[in-house]
Amino acid sequence: MIHAREALSSWFESPRGRALLASESLLLRESLEDCFGWQMLQLGAWGGGRSLLAHARTRSQSLIAAPDESGGDLQARLTQLPIASDSVDAVLLPHALEFEIDPYGLLREADRVLAGEGKLIVLGFAPWSPWGLRAAGSRNGFPPGLRRLLSERRLRDWLRLLGYDVLEARRYLYELPWQLPWGQATAESLQIRRGWSYPLPGGAFLLKARKRLHALTPLRPLLRERRRGVLGGLVEPSSANRS
Repeated sequence: MIHAREALSSWFESPRGRALLASESLLLRESLEDCFGWQMLQLGAWGGGRSLLAHARTRSQSLIAAPDESGGDLQARLTQLPIASDSVDAVLLPHALEFEIDPYGLLREADRVLAGEGKLIVLGFAPWSPWGLRAAGSRNGFPPGLRRLLSERRLRDWLRLLGYDVLEARRYLYELPWQLPWGQATAESLQIRRGWSYPLPGGAFLLKARKRLHALTPLRPLLRERRRGVLGGLVEPSSANRS
Protein backbone atom coordinates (compact mmCIF):
# COMPACT_ATOMS: atom_id res chain seq x y z
CA MET A 1 0.00 0.00 0.00
CA ILE A 2 2.90 2.33 0.70
CA HIS A 3 4.15 1.69 -2.84
CA ALA A 4 0.70 2.64 -4.16
CA ARG A 5 0.79 5.90 -2.16
CA GLU A 6 4.22 6.71 -3.58
CA ALA A 7 2.92 6.04 -7.08
CA LEU A 8 -0.07 8.30 -6.43
CA SER A 9 2.19 11.07 -5.14
CA SER A 10 4.27 10.81 -8.31
CA TRP A 11 1.09 10.90 -10.39
CA PHE A 12 0.09 14.20 -8.80
CA GLU A 13 3.44 15.63 -9.93
CA SER A 14 2.55 14.85 -13.56
CA PRO A 15 0.80 17.43 -15.79
CA ARG A 16 -2.43 15.43 -15.64
CA GLY A 17 -2.39 15.13 -11.85
CA ARG A 18 -1.65 18.82 -11.35
CA ALA A 19 -4.40 19.79 -13.80
CA LEU A 20 -6.97 17.58 -12.07
CA LEU A 21 -6.15 18.95 -8.62
CA ALA A 22 -6.28 22.56 -9.85
CA SER A 23 -9.61 21.91 -11.54
CA GLU A 24 -11.15 20.35 -8.42
CA SER A 25 -9.95 23.26 -6.33
CA LEU A 26 -11.76 25.66 -8.69
CA LEU A 27 -14.87 23.50 -8.60
CA LEU A 28 -14.93 23.51 -4.81
CA ARG A 29 -14.60 27.29 -4.71
CA GLU A 30 -18.23 27.48 -5.84
CA SER A 31 -19.54 24.52 -3.84
CA LEU A 32 -18.06 25.74 -0.56
CA GLU A 33 -19.59 29.22 -0.76
CA ASP A 34 -22.53 28.29 1.48
CA CYS A 35 -20.61 26.01 3.88
CA PHE A 36 -20.33 28.17 6.99
CA GLY A 37 -19.70 27.46 10.65
CA TRP A 38 -16.80 26.78 12.97
CA GLN A 39 -15.06 23.74 11.57
CA MET A 40 -14.58 21.96 8.26
CA LEU A 41 -12.93 18.58 8.03
CA GLN A 42 -11.25 17.02 5.00
CA LEU A 43 -10.81 13.25 5.19
CA GLY A 44 -7.94 11.95 3.10
CA ALA A 45 -4.91 13.89 1.89
CA TRP A 46 -5.95 13.97 -1.77
CA GLY A 47 -3.14 15.70 -3.62
CA GLY A 48 -0.92 15.74 -0.53
CA GLY A 49 -1.80 19.28 0.52
CA ARG A 50 -4.52 21.71 1.58
CA SER A 51 -5.35 23.19 -1.82
CA LEU A 52 -8.93 21.84 -1.72
CA LEU A 53 -9.54 23.68 1.55
CA ALA A 54 -8.28 26.99 0.21
CA HIS A 55 -11.80 28.35 -0.37
CA ALA A 56 -13.44 27.01 2.81
CA ARG A 57 -15.68 29.56 4.55
CA THR A 58 -15.61 28.04 8.05
CA ARG A 59 -13.53 29.67 10.78
CA SER A 60 -11.07 26.78 10.84
CA GLN A 61 -10.27 23.76 8.71
CA SER A 62 -8.50 20.48 9.47
CA LEU A 63 -7.14 17.75 7.24
CA ILE A 64 -7.03 14.20 8.60
CA ALA A 65 -4.77 11.87 6.62
CA ALA A 66 -4.85 8.09 6.59
CA PRO A 67 -1.97 6.32 8.42
CA ASP A 68 -0.08 5.77 5.16
CA GLU A 69 -0.56 9.35 3.95
CA SER A 70 1.36 12.53 4.69
CA GLY A 71 0.49 16.20 4.68
CA GLY A 72 -2.36 16.14 7.19
CA ASP A 73 -2.86 17.94 10.49
CA LEU A 74 -3.45 14.51 12.00
CA GLN A 75 -3.06 10.88 10.95
CA ALA A 76 -5.80 8.42 11.89
CA ARG A 77 -7.87 5.57 10.53
CA LEU A 78 -10.57 7.33 8.56
CA THR A 79 -13.19 4.83 9.74
CA GLN A 80 -12.26 5.46 13.41
CA LEU A 81 -11.83 9.19 13.76
CA PRO A 82 -10.69 10.59 17.13
CA ILE A 83 -13.30 13.33 16.76
CA ALA A 84 -16.36 13.97 18.93
CA SER A 85 -19.75 13.22 17.42
CA ASP A 86 -21.80 16.10 15.98
CA SER A 87 -18.82 18.46 16.20
CA VAL A 88 -18.10 19.41 12.57
CA ASP A 89 -20.02 21.79 10.29
CA ALA A 90 -18.79 20.47 6.93
CA VAL A 91 -16.97 17.35 5.75
CA LEU A 92 -15.11 16.97 2.46
CA LEU A 93 -14.42 13.50 1.02
CA PRO A 94 -12.19 14.02 -2.04
CA HIS A 95 -12.10 10.53 -3.61
CA ALA A 96 -11.54 9.06 -0.13
CA LEU A 97 -14.32 6.49 -0.56
CA GLU A 98 -12.59 5.05 -3.61
CA PHE A 99 -9.34 4.35 -1.74
CA GLU A 100 -10.98 2.94 1.40
CA ILE A 101 -11.50 -0.78 2.08
CA ASP A 102 -14.86 -0.05 3.74
CA PRO A 103 -16.32 2.98 1.90
CA TYR A 104 -19.73 2.76 3.59
CA GLY A 105 -18.04 2.57 6.99
CA LEU A 106 -16.11 5.74 6.13
CA LEU A 107 -19.32 7.47 5.07
CA ARG A 108 -20.99 6.49 8.34
CA GLU A 109 -18.03 7.83 10.31
CA ALA A 110 -18.25 11.13 8.42
CA ASP A 111 -21.94 11.19 9.29
CA ARG A 112 -21.16 10.60 12.97
CA VAL A 113 -18.89 13.62 13.33
CA LEU A 114 -21.06 15.91 11.17
CA ALA A 115 -23.54 18.10 13.02
CA GLY A 116 -27.19 18.36 12.06
CA GLU A 117 -27.75 20.63 9.03
CA GLY A 118 -24.05 20.21 8.24
CA LYS A 119 -22.83 19.84 4.65
CA LEU A 120 -21.12 16.79 3.14
CA ILE A 121 -19.21 17.16 -0.14
CA VAL A 122 -18.01 14.09 -2.03
CA LEU A 123 -15.80 13.91 -5.12
CA GLY A 124 -15.79 10.67 -7.09
CA PHE A 125 -14.87 9.23 -10.46
CA ALA A 126 -17.75 8.08 -12.66
CA PRO A 127 -17.54 4.32 -13.44
CA TRP A 128 -19.19 4.58 -16.88
CA SER A 129 -16.87 7.18 -18.34
CA PRO A 130 -13.48 7.09 -20.10
CA TRP A 131 -11.78 7.66 -16.73
CA GLY A 132 -13.81 4.93 -15.07
CA LEU A 133 -13.12 2.46 -17.86
CA ARG A 134 -9.41 3.15 -17.71
CA ALA A 135 -9.45 2.63 -13.95
CA ALA A 136 -11.30 -0.68 -14.39
CA GLY A 137 -8.82 -1.86 -17.01
CA SER A 138 -5.69 -0.80 -15.11
CA ARG A 139 -3.87 -3.36 -13.00
CA ASN A 140 -2.79 -0.81 -10.40
CA GLY A 141 -5.82 1.45 -10.62
CA PHE A 142 -6.08 4.87 -12.21
CA PRO A 143 -5.10 7.06 -10.49
CA PRO A 144 -2.68 4.60 -8.84
CA GLY A 145 -4.04 2.80 -5.79
CA LEU A 146 -7.72 3.26 -6.62
CA ARG A 147 -9.63 0.34 -5.08
CA ARG A 148 -13.10 0.68 -6.59
CA LEU A 149 -15.44 3.16 -8.22
CA LEU A 150 -18.80 4.10 -6.73
CA SER A 151 -21.53 5.34 -9.00
CA GLU A 152 -23.38 8.54 -8.25
CA ARG A 153 -26.59 6.52 -7.96
CA ARG A 154 -25.17 4.21 -5.27
CA LEU A 155 -23.81 7.15 -3.33
CA ARG A 156 -27.21 8.84 -3.47
CA ASP A 157 -28.79 5.66 -2.08
CA TRP A 158 -26.32 5.57 0.81
CA LEU A 159 -26.92 9.23 1.60
CA ARG A 160 -30.68 8.73 1.58
CA LEU A 161 -30.34 5.82 4.04
CA LEU A 162 -28.25 8.02 6.34
CA GLY A 163 -30.82 10.84 6.23
CA TYR A 164 -29.33 13.36 3.79
CA ASP A 165 -30.85 15.67 1.20
CA VAL A 166 -28.75 16.08 -1.95
CA LEU A 167 -28.36 19.79 -2.66
CA GLU A 168 -26.06 19.76 -5.65
CA ALA A 169 -24.78 17.33 -8.27
CA ARG A 170 -22.20 18.39 -10.82
CA ARG A 171 -20.19 16.56 -13.47
CA TYR A 172 -16.67 17.51 -14.53
CA LEU A 173 -13.47 16.04 -16.00
CA TYR A 174 -14.34 16.22 -19.69
CA GLU A 175 -10.98 15.06 -20.98
CA LEU A 176 -9.73 11.69 -22.14
CA PRO A 177 -7.42 10.05 -19.55
CA TRP A 178 -4.90 8.85 -22.13
CA GLN A 179 -4.26 12.26 -23.69
CA LEU A 180 -1.80 14.82 -22.43
CA PRO A 181 -3.56 17.81 -20.81
CA TRP A 182 -4.18 20.72 -23.14
CA GLY A 183 -1.99 23.32 -21.47
CA GLN A 184 -3.92 26.46 -20.60
CA ALA A 185 -7.14 24.93 -21.96
CA THR A 186 -7.00 22.09 -19.45
CA ALA A 187 -8.82 23.94 -16.68
CA GLU A 188 -11.74 24.61 -19.01
CA SER A 189 -11.79 21.08 -20.43
CA LEU A 190 -11.84 19.56 -16.95
CA GLN A 191 -14.54 21.86 -15.68
CA ILE A 192 -18.29 21.44 -15.98
CA ARG A 193 -19.88 21.42 -19.43
CA ARG A 194 -23.51 22.48 -19.37
CA GLY A 195 -25.94 21.18 -21.93
CA TRP A 196 -25.05 18.66 -24.60
CA SER A 197 -22.17 20.48 -26.26
CA TYR A 198 -19.57 17.86 -25.32
CA PRO A 199 -19.79 14.29 -26.66
CA LEU A 200 -18.12 12.50 -23.72
CA PRO A 201 -19.65 11.83 -20.30
CA GLY A 202 -18.03 13.57 -17.37
CA GLY A 203 -15.24 11.51 -15.83
CA ALA A 204 -16.02 12.61 -12.27
CA PHE A 205 -18.83 14.05 -10.19
CA LEU A 206 -19.40 16.20 -7.14
CA LEU A 207 -22.27 15.59 -4.73
CA LYS A 208 -23.15 18.00 -1.95
CA ALA A 209 -25.70 16.94 0.66
CA ARG A 210 -27.14 18.31 3.88
CA LYS A 211 -27.63 16.22 7.01
CA ARG A 212 -31.20 16.39 8.26
CA LEU A 213 -31.68 17.65 11.79
CA HIS A 214 -34.15 15.27 13.45
CA ALA A 215 -34.25 16.89 16.89
CA LEU A 216 -33.61 20.46 17.99
CA THR A 217 -31.87 21.12 21.30
CA PRO A 218 -32.18 24.68 22.72
CA LEU A 219 -28.67 24.55 24.22
CA ARG A 220 -27.04 23.50 20.95
CA PRO A 221 -26.07 27.01 19.67
CA LEU A 222 -24.53 27.94 23.02
CA LEU A 223 -22.55 24.70 23.18
CA ARG A 224 -21.24 25.18 19.67
CA GLU A 225 -20.14 28.74 20.42
CA ARG A 226 -17.98 27.42 23.22
CA ARG A 227 -16.68 24.47 21.24
CA ARG A 228 -12.93 24.13 20.99
CA GLY A 229 -11.18 23.35 17.73
CA VAL A 230 -11.67 19.82 16.51
CA LEU A 231 -8.03 18.87 16.80
CA GLY A 232 -7.84 20.44 20.26
CA GLY A 233 -10.66 18.31 21.62
CA LEU A 234 -9.86 14.83 20.42
CA VAL A 235 -11.74 11.90 21.86
CA GLU A 236 -11.37 8.18 21.66
CA PRO A 237 -13.05 6.61 18.60
CA SER A 238 -16.59 5.50 19.33
CA SER A 239 -16.97 1.90 20.44
CA ALA A 240 -19.37 1.27 17.57
CA ASN A 241 -16.53 1.89 15.12
CA ARG A 242 -13.84 -0.15 16.76
CA SER A 243 -12.90 -3.34 15.02
